[in-house]
Amino acid sequence: MSTSAQTDPLIGRLVDGRYRVRARIARGGMATVYVATDLRLERRVALKVMHGHLSDDTVFQSRFIQEARAAARLADPHVVNVFDQGSDGEIAYLVMEYLPGITLRELLREEKRLTVPQTISIMDAVLSGLAAAHRAGIIHRDVKPENVLLAEDGRIKIGDFGLARATTANTATGAQLMGTIAYLAPELVTRGTADARSDIYSLGIMLYEMLTGEQPYRGEQPMQIAFQHATDSVPRPSVKNPGVPEQLDELVLWSTEKKPDDRPADAMEMLQRLREIERSLGISPQVVTAATTGMIDRDDPSELTKVLPATTGATAVHAEVDNAARLRRSANRQGARTAWIVTVVILLAALAAGIGWWFGSGPGSQVSVPTVAGMDYDGAAAAIKAQNLVPEQVGENSLEVDEGLVIRTDPPAGNRVDKESTVKVIVSLGPAQHDLPSVVGQPASDARTTLSGYQLIVTEPDAEMFTDAAAGTVVAVSVTPRLGGDPQDCTNGCTVFEGDTVTLTVSLGPIPDVRGMSVSSATQTLEAARLTVSDERVEQYDNDIAKGEVIGIAEHPDGGQWRPGETVTLIVSKGVQPVEVPDVGGETINSAVSILSGRGFEVSTDALPPKVFWDLYTVTGTDPAAGALEPPGSKVTFTGLTLGSSSNGNSGNNRNN
Repeated sequence: MSTSAQTDPLIGRLVDGRYRVRARIARGGMATVYVATDLRLERRVALKVMHGHLSDDTVFQSRFIQEARAAARLADPHVVNVFDQGSDGEIAYLVMEYLPGITLRELLREEKRLTVPQTISIMDAVLSGLAAAHRAGIIHRDVKPENVLLAEDGRIKIGDFGLARATTANTATGAQLMGTIAYLAPELVTRGTADARSDIYSLGIMLYEMLTGEQPYRGEQPMQIAFQHATDSVPRPSVKNPGVPEQLDELVLWSTEKKPDDRPADAMEMLQRLREIERSLGISPQVVTAATTGMIDRDDPSELTKVLPATTGATAVHAEVDNAARLRRSANRQGARTAWIVTVVILLAALAAGIGWWFGSGPGSQVSVPTVAGMDYDGAAAAIKAQNLVPEQVGENSLEVDEGLVIRTDPPAGNRVDKESTVKVIVSLGPAQHDLPSVVGQPASDARTTLSGYQLIVTEPDAEMFTDAAAGTVVAVSVTPRLGGDPQDCTNGCTVFEGDTVTLTVSLGPIPDVRGMSVSSATQTLEAARLTVSDERVEQYDNDIAKGEVIGIAEHPDGGQWRPGETVTLIVSKGVQPVEVPDVGGETINSAVSILSGRGFEVSTDALPPKVFWDLYTVTGTDPAAGALEPPGSKVTFTGLTLGSSSNGNSGNNRNN
């Protein structure tokens, strides 16, 4: 008994006043299974106890009770019987049939792959049990080798209906989709729905594994395996094991079709086809009687192969000894003694030969691949060499495992292989490197898809700025290394490593045009665009915008583009910009009028002499005076005129006309 079992507080406890817990058998994700004695009926039972941290979870309690009800509805010799269900304080439990033996998983781990007769015997029994479940309207949802029990007396049963559901309530989403990923039907991956044909798919995967010694799909992450279930087709088992008959090849392919409609409708239809194959191959499923149990070592899974047929038509020959033979042996004890010695010598020789075979070329010659994940290569190589195996370094990019450390081995850790076999040690090369193309100008959603394809982490939400580019398109890209450091510009493309973080800057389009608006209207418009408007104002003259109206916003302080949340300053019009009145003193009227008109002023001619005399008069003053700032179009009046020209251009300034 293990230390954990010895310290288990349930060992020795009397549950519900009836079941005395003897020892722990197995522990799973939802419950622990014990062997117990039913004191009322004086029999051994298997007691399945829900884990304490789940006892308050009504969902798990419901599943636990459902397992009891689902299994109790099935009366079939190939289904594990459920006798009772209840609770004792904080303990919720099921009472099930106790079957000393091993699981199909343990047998596969020991034997790698099974013979065709062994495989057919197990499949016949499992299909019989599932056929009973399907007839009762129950789907199992978790068909896998761990749930197929091989009893010491040769009985084969399917158990653990903890995931079973009525076929009318066949939707599974989120936490409900809990079937083991290696045996999961494509429709459970893509749609989350299941029916009896989903069990058939799982059976097909299990049949493939029994015939080949491995599962058809492998991957580092569960979703990689799930993706293969949804997209790939299961290969013929004979590709891996040429000894597989074509009929079993076809049965595997039929039961693992991607579309449920292309598979057998239920376990009974698949069982009928299996039995046609049994007849065509001349194989009959066989099990031994309970008399065989005394020969089985419960601690050695390989012993269970004795209850599975290697060939058909095996018979037990019983030698009959009569009284005359016994008298002859009594009369000739010396001869018997001599024969006994010879027999012992022969047996010892056979034992020596068997031991030599076991450790020379049999199972004893094999060793287990050590667990070296997480070590550096040197340490892993030393551990593998210590097992008399040959390490071979193979590099592989990895996001999860640091560069230089072992990801896994091939064959996987725990597998038994022949001595001197080569074990590939998969060492992390760190994240893969990629040359990233420019995604500027692409819609943000397309750019995000492109970048995610390089195993990059794209931050959310995207950075935003106002630009002349179309709204929603990428205008800039920056990359932050996964191991830290300053972001680098990747707008025009750059070199990245998987796991780096990418930030997209997306255009919001131009800033709203507020020219000609009132200050209040411009403020509302800009704030609606997620910009903050400062209380300060910049005032400028503008010949086209009325005084008090908005001309626009001031330039960004850094000279860059505006982003949401930043504060902008409004430029407000002071009206038309005034013009300086030129000095026309000493100019003739014609010349003065020309100069003032050229500056945009209007000259008052009401008090001027006739135009024909304008070249005879010199201007001595104006109103407004020279140098004054006046709006364009303002009227200017001459305040002094002198007849005749002055030599210095200013004579006569004090003379009035």
